[in-house]
Amino acid sequence: MAIKTKSEIEISGDVFIRTVTFSYTGTVTAVSDDWIALADAAVIYDTGRFADAMKSGELSEVEPYPNGQTVLIARGGIIDVTEWPHDLPRTQK
Repeated sequence: MAIKTKSEIEISGDVFIRTVTFSYTGTVTAVSDDWIALADAAVIYDTGRFADAMKSGELSEVEPYPNGQTVLIARGGIIDVTEWPHDLPRTQK
């Protein structure tokens, strides 16, 4: 699991993050008090049925950042973080 304690996120874990606006997938490369850095990140605009997406890894609308770009996610806007046990989505759909 990508969570080490209630307040720390494990570096190098693949995660699915829901924020107050969108969701993201990626590999955690760094964590600070204010940010989580994700490599191979993608914005997930639509998961479809959420439970089905979490089970299968199938997502309805995906916009990957190009070339494995690192993205910083503000921790203050995060709703939840969960392990992503599937291949990270790298194809736009």
